[in-house]
Amino acid sequence: MKKLYATIGAILCVLSSLSAQDNKTSNEEKYSIHIKKSAAPIKLDGLLDEEIWKTADVAKDFFLNRPYDSSFAQLQTEVRLAFDDNFLYVGAICYQPRSTYTIASLKRDFEPGTSDVFVVNLDTFKDRLNAFQFVTNPYGVQREGLIYNGGEISNYWDNKWYLHVKNYEEYWVVEMAIPFKTIRYKVIDEQNTWRINFTRNVLKRNEQSSWSPVPRNFAPSNLAFTGLMIWDEKPPKPGANVSVIPYISLATQKDFPRNEEDLSPSATSNAYPKGIGLDAKVAVTPSLNLDLTVNPDFSQVEVDKQVTNLSRFELFFPERRQFFLENNDLFGTFGFPDTRPFFSRRIGITRNPNTGLNQQVPILAGARLSGKLNDKWRIGLMNMQTRKVNFGNDTYLPAANYSVATIQRKIFNRSTIGGIFTDKENLFSDLTEQQILNYRRFNRVGGLEFNYYSKDSRFEIETYYHQSFSPDGKKDAASAAHFMGYHHPHVDLNFGVQRIGENYRADIGFVPRTGIWQLYRPATFILNPKSKSIAKYINAYGIGTEGSDVFDLKGKRLDSESNIFVFANNSAGDEAYIAYSWSFTHLFASFDPTNASDNPDPDTYRNVVELPIGDYRSRFFNMGYTSSRRYSLTGTFDYSTGKYFNGKATIWESSIAYRFQPYGIFTFDCNYTKINLPAPYNSVQYWLLGPRAELAVSKSLFFSTFFQYNTQTNNININSRLQWRFRPVSDIFLVYTDNYFAENISRYYVNAWAPKNRALILKMTYWLNI
Repeated sequence: MKKLYATIGAILCVLSSLSAQDNKTSNEEKYSIHIKKSAAPIKLDGLLDEEIWKTADVAKDFFLNRPYDSSFAQLQTEVRLAFDDNFLYVGAICYQPRSTYTIASLKRDFEPGTSDVFVVNLDTFKDRLNAFQFVTNPYGVQREGLIYNGGEISNYWDNKWYLHVKNYEEYWVVEMAIPFKTIRYKVIDEQNTWRINFTRNVLKRNEQSSWSPVPRNFAPSNLAFTGLMIWDEKPPKPGANVSVIPYISLATQKDFPRNEEDLSPSATSNAYPKGIGLDAKVAVTPSLNLDLTVNPDFSQVEVDKQVTNLSRFELFFPERRQFFLENNDLFGTFGFPDTRPFFSRRIGITRNPNTGLNQQVPILAGARLSGKLNDKWRIGLMNMQTRKVNFGNDTYLPAANYSVATIQRKIFNRSTIGGIFTDKENLFSDLTEQQILNYRRFNRVGGLEFNYYSKDSRFEIETYYHQSFSPDGKKDAASAAHFMGYHHPHVDLNFGVQRIGENYRADIGFVPRTGIWQLYRPATFILNPKSKSIAKYINAYGIGTEGSDVFDLKGKRLDSESNIFVFANNSAGDEAYIAYSWSFTHLFASFDPTNASDNPDPDTYRNVVELPIGDYRSRFFNMGYTSSRRYSLTGTFDYSTGKYFNGKATIWESSIAYRFQPYGIFTFDCNYTKINLPAPYNSVQYWLLGPRAELAVSKSLFFSTFFQYNTQTNNININSRLQWRFRPVSDIFLVYTDNYFAENISRYYVNAWAPKNRALILKMTYWLNI
């Protein structure tokens, strides 16, 4: 095994050195733009008639990223920059006939990939790892995000900036004003420079382009390929920057609890909670931000999208709450995706054991300090305190204190060494011994990591070691891993190995499985037709494999998943694939592959005979198709059928969306799962239906409603939200959420649409700069 690791490492190192030789001259040396100070105010009117625009440098000759990366874009873009004491200005002319616009919605923070866009990526510290992203479409709808890990994007970040777009028949003009208070940066005595890139996406042409070219195997947001923005005069020195965001809320809630054994109804409970609290952002330094929160409320955050759960292990859901998002990579990206020492959803969210649904845990207060100390060092510190939760039936979640500390140093060109320490302290002062049986007094994790990214982003390495500490003091409480990847336009190779100790615990992390070795081994080979006659129909095609293997700590194989697939896409953006997959599973405990216990009906799981301990093999034929976003009616489907454990299964997942331009999108998700196991084992048919509407009456008034019908959990969820943005980043929300039984449970006299709980919330937030 050691020889295998060494061989793979040697091959990837050679490939990395070859790719580095191909990239001796960086993009910033080829692509640079000067930014000048405006002597007169700039009015955001989309005219670009101020004197500064006439003398400003022009970033032009945008190069294609997709569908090809071998020519200039047909629909070109010209960008100019300027600044004054308060704002960084971006002026852009985006050439595109008005008749070809694709606009998903007038709603702010529209979904990526659904609209034509002009994008600005600002890497203010030139680390090629982190950046601010500002996006608009031809109707002047705004979206902002944070780029981390060199190219990944969080679109849940929200902040103040200003914009005006003016439309003409053959082009549209953008004028942006980004307050210096919105971004983090540092002023130095010498010449100041930032890294920057501008990108476009025109859906009807399936044309992605950028000023500083980005190879087609990377997203245009990849920070390895930015150009250079040169300040002719120093940017203004950031002054005091304090923002206070208070909120008030009123709500009415009603619960309809039932006995877990026979589903007999208990007394309904009504509550009328009122909330008042605030968030605050304090710029401790121009690059170091202090976030404070007192009695936060996240009721306006949209509910999670449900999935049919056939897994033996916990599922991962992304963070959406604003407080946790800025610099989230400093806290939430340590470890591997399935072994995170910190997962922010452990704070303020829990599963109610009586209802099986997620619910909020009251947070008393919290503080988070994060950002840059200088060009090389970043830090993150967080502390939060939650209240005790009474679930009823003498079941409690104790109050807890959460602490996280991280540090990161940049090395080489765009690589980092980092450390993390987490600590959860449960507070048992007002609970009995019986009530605290399921909780540890504390859990702590400390760890170190090394992340390497080559200058051209083709080669990456990640290595970490984490150690957990708990009151029991058991040994073998560590997790360690090593990953290597090589990303070429025609070859994508990845290999990872991970060990998770039997007693490794991360109570504020995401660790669904312990006591294992795991190998990752995906690879893809991509080809592009050279014949023009073929290239008209096929843009790229290829073959690949995805696979992983899990062993216990003695080397016995527990699980293995492999597939081989072929795929093809066209220049319009449609993609199809066919695959054959096979897997091995060793059940070390009896298991019901249908997860019938997720249903509240006791009869669905009381008499279920679980599969016994042993080895099982599954085989599936898979096929799928995703249509281009250029069409008003789009869709995607995945179909799998084959042998599943000791029976058969068919799984269909599909989604159809209609774009009602420019007011919104109607989506219908339909997932069907059929599992047939031989008697006496369980056989089921599950439906998961999810119609959804996202509508924008204007750029300040938005409405969304989400309906989820899930027969596996026998639950119907309705979540509707009306949002009025009456000032920049200041909102009034009216949110209605409801949960019902989806199907009759005749034996227990429960009818479909019998209520479980419901709530109506009114909330107002106001962003105040001090």
